[in-house]
Order: sequence, then structure tokens, then C-alpha cells
Amino acid sequence: MRIRRILAAGIATAALAGLGLTGAATATAQDDFNYTTAAKCREGGGEPYLHNTVKCWGGKYDGYTID
Repeated sequence: MRIRRILAAGIATAALAGLGLTGAATATAQDDFNYTTAAKCREGGGEPYLHNTVKCWGGKYDGYTID
């Protein structure tokens, strides 16, 4: 009986740890979404600034990093 409780606790802990890691990975992936190309920046009405910051200035993709 004692072994079953220990096993159940171990499985529950592993499941909760897995859910925490999945949530962290999702949050990280969402933060890195702000990328565009120079062509799409121009299509959206912006102007690519390719000197130091490599960002799109103005338009639909304002502030997005040019990739």
C-alpha cells in the first residue's frame, strides 16, 4: 500500500512538472513572434531600418525585428 502512494505521488509530481515546462515553452514561443521580412515591412506601409537595430519603422509591422 505504501509503495502505491509513493508511486502515485511520483507520477503526480512528474505530470505537474511536465505541465509547467509546457507552459513556459509556450510563453517563450509567443514572445519571439515579432519577426518580419523587409519586403513585408514595406508592404505593410513601413520602412526597414537596417543600421543598428534592424527593425521595421511605421506601418503594420512597426517595431518588428527584420529577419
